[in-house]
Amino acid sequence: MVAKALSVTGGQMQTVAVGWHVYEITRRPLDLGLVGLAQFVPAAALSLVAGHAADRFDRRRILLAFHLGMVFASLALFAIARSGTPSILPIYGVAMMLGVLRTFAGPANQSLLPHLVPAELFPSAVGWSSSVWQIAAIVGPALGGLIYGLGKGHAHAAALVYAAAGALSLAAFVAIAAMRLRIGRMEQRAMSWATVLAGVRFVFREKIVLGSISLDLFAVLFGGAVALLPVYARDILHVGPTGLGLLRSAPALGAATVAVTLAYRPLGRRLGPILFASVAVFGLATIVFGLSRSFLLSLLALFVLGAADMISVVIRQLLVQLATPPSMRGRVSAVNLVFVGASNELGEFESGATAALLGVVPAVVVGGVATCLVVALWSALFPGLRTLDAVPKPAEDPPASGTRA
Repeated sequence: MVAKALSVTGGQMQTVAVGWHVYEITRRPLDLGLVGLAQFVPAAALSLVAGHAADRFDRRRILLAFHLGMVFASLALFAIARSGTPSILPIYGVAMMLGVLRTFAGPANQSLLPHLVPAELFPSAVGWSSSVWQIAAIVGPALGGLIYGLGKGHAHAAALVYAAAGALSLAAFVAIAAMRLRIGRMEQRAMSWATVLAGVRFVFREKIVLGSISLDLFAVLFGGAVALLPVYARDILHVGPTGLGLLRSAPALGAATVAVTLAYRPLGRRLGPILFASVAVFGLATIVFGLSRSFLLSLLALFVLGAADMISVVIRQLLVQLATPPSMRGRVSAVNLVFVGASNELGEFESGATAALLGVVPAVVVGGVATCLVVALWSALFPGLRTLDAVPKPAEDPPASGTRA
């Protein structure tokens, strides 16, 4: 939990600095979207391999490599900012590096939690884990925006943020190194296309899992207003980099509020209806934010957006982790993270591209409307998910038979 708090805080600080840094150089919304695309491409290309790695190698060591890589990524961004180069191509290069690192860390991180707590406490553990993430996601953007704002928005101010983010990643590395947990190898069969693709086959076979992660994919893909926050902060709400940090913190504050609530009072019944209602609220909050010209109303809309999104995140994590046998959790988590990455990073690109074509405000509003339409369509395509009631029982691996390859 300590490592997660440190890592997420630094990562969110860095995200704020990168967004403002890029938009300060080019003033083009499309370039903000391309930052997301640069992170999504390696995720799409390497996710299945990353999931197999999480099941085959020690997940703790994978996380150690991730945090060390994040330190080097922050140092690279620090050097770029200090150089004062007007080119954003080096930033895209580091963004791709970040995409690779997160692709391998995601399955290892998600599949580690079920090994740390008993099955009966897992719903509450998901809530606490999400709470830590979201609290860090509140502090990170606000702190990043504050540091950037103190530097008056110049590129060297971005360097300060990058240096702080690198220090937090190094501290997270130390925290993971102090862990004594050893998971070892879960997948015993030799690597083959069959074992690599096992997670994909599982997801498409389990319709409730497929429905939950694909609903999140298309809802956030169309409702990705967060990618355009630098434009809103600078040109629409006129609140500067400090205001940008607060805008980025508002969804996390809403999400953290819900996460803490669900940690104390875990969801137990009517999961399906609650899931669909939360995604619909996410779409409506996106529309309100898109139309708002008030900083306070925009903060409130983002707060509601984050709160609604956290409900769907917790339900999806429950379904994915509990419905998956332990030996496949890395690969299924990788498939899940492809969907999540597509909804986040590819959603950023979609938002930037749509804003370039339609304008910033129409792009956000149309995205919110599309999210609501996705909810209606998915409720018809996945009736089993729509009517799902109780938390599923944890899946188990089938008993071993024969010799192992």
